[in-house]
Amino acid sequence: MRHSSIPGTRGRVLPLTVLGDPVLRTPCSDVTEFGAELRSLVEDLFATMYAAEGVGLAANQVGESLRVFVYDCPDDDDVRHLGHVVNPTLVEADGVVVRGPEGCLSLPGLEAGTERYDHAVVEGFTMTGEPVTVHGTGWFARCLQHECDHLAGTVYADRVTGRRHRKLMRQVSRASWHR
Repeated sequence: MRHSSIPGTRGRVLPLTVLGDPVLRTPCSDVTEFGAELRSLVEDLFATMYAAEGVGLAANQVGESLRVFVYDCPDDDDVRHLGHVVNPTLVEADGVVVRGPEGCLSLPGLEAGTERYDHAVVEGFTMTGEPVTVHGTGWFARCLQHECDHLAGTVYADRVTGRRHRKLMRQVSRASWHR
């Protein structure tokens, strides 16, 4: 059995960035240095995600405008997916479009029915620079699409339309965290 540390145990819990902060609306920069600072950021992202009881977290959600996200998310068969992706590219999003409840640590306490494909494939790198391909179905596919959106400067609220969007924006305007 391989003995590796639990992600985030060496990380710091960082403050979350909430909707209204420009870093959430700005496309993130590619990571160019695969060293100790990146490893520390990944550890901090895991620690922050676990502290906030999330299933995914992008670097811009802690104020770092870099293309990195972490995840610890089940799929619809309750299979756990744990990892991180640096400089991710969503190369496939297909299958059936499913409207399901979606929330975000940057819009705390809110959720809305959001349409996402039930299959996604993300390609990128590990924190050591090794190529990685991540396949997701169901809930995990939703997570991969959500985190890739973050790194492009998009939040799930941008994908909600009509009455659901108006209701969500009213909730945002009334939220205690909203600026």
